[in-house]
Amino acid sequence: MCLPNDKLALCSRRSFSMMCRLKMKFNIRTDLDLAQRCLMIVVFSFVSSYVLGCIVWSSYNWCQLFLTIGLGGAVLQSSVQLEIEDKSVLITGCDTGFGLVLAKHLHSLGFYVFAGCLLADRNGPGATELRELKSNRLHVIQLDVTNNDEWKKAKEFINKTLPSSSVGLWGLVNNAGWATFGEVEWVSIDNYKKAMDINFNGVILGVKTMLPLLRQSKGRIVTITSGLGRFAVPTRSPYVASKYALEGFLDCLRYEVESFGVKVSLLEPGNFIAGTNIFNEKFVKAQADMMWENMDEEVKEAYGRKHFDQKVDVMNAYMVGGITDLSPVINSYTDALLDAFPQVRYQPMDLYFKTRCFVATHFPEIVYQKLYL
Repeated sequence: MCLPNDKLALCSRRSFSMMCRLKMKFNIRTDLDLAQRCLMIVVFSFVSSYVLGCIVWSSYNWCQLFLTIGLGGAVLQSSVQLEIEDKSVLITGCDTGFGLVLAKHLHSLGFYVFAGCLLADRNGPGATELRELKSNRLHVIQLDVTNNDEWKKAKEFINKTLPSSSVGLWGLVNNAGWATFGEVEWVSIDNYKKAMDINFNGVILGVKTMLPLLRQSKGRIVTITSGLGRFAVPTRSPYVASKYALEGFLDCLRYEVESFGVKVSLLEPGNFIAGTNIFNEKFVKAQADMMWENMDEEVKEAYGRKHFDQKVDVMNAYMVGGITDLSPVINSYTDALLDAFPQVRYQPMDLYFKTRCFVATHFPEIVYQKLYL
């Protein structure tokens, strides 16, 4: 069937427009997350070709065909990105760490950035640093992710401030988070509630508030969870519980909004504490002192001060032993916002955490426990 000339021209313009909005990024990335994703496609293609060859008993070189398809798929999923054009993004937790660096990075790429800061109204250092850029493409907004009224005000401001050429908010980056440590009997119920309010309930508030704008743009929801959203460790139950809950919520959300064209991606980083300052020596000491002072005498006697101090020392070692270079996480955030074929999960991790996550996911529990606990 032949199309009329006007319809043919319209289809051609749409195809050309789509091609213009895509770009190939030929800069070779060497991070483990990208290598793992490409390797998985190639391995799947090789296994499929072998199985098909055994079933069909054909002389046709299935292996060559499937490996070609696999390599092509690996290149496509890692090299094709959307143009930034007039895309806008709201980032939470821009006072420090990943959020502050990401806001500056996306702004430098050409994004229209709304940087949510907990201390924006109090001229916190992160908010001040971003304001000093004096750019009409970067707006610092007051945003406590646990405060529903501040989410509503943020939405009103974004609606009022977005350029007329914009199709709506392209990206919601849920970056804000809070962490503490301690064994279950040591941690106060208030700290459990705080971890859930910031790390879990705050994300839900943001998603429910911003989804109308994201449906309009067929945009992206990108949320940082953690490697500890995939496997547990002792003395981190408030944080781990909130991240486990977040992983389940985001999987449900992904299924529900797919029909609207909205993509949901998770970031599961390894240990970047040393680079983000989410923990520091002062914070660890304050948390430890508070836990010990508020602990029941029976609990103190059961665990003993020596055991308590050993766990605090482990936390201090974990705090200074992580990755200081934040670029793997920043690259993953950027890819999740721009990849033409976004991944469900991005894992900016070193080889140790990659291996540990693989063992925790695919091996019997007893193997993980013996190896790592």
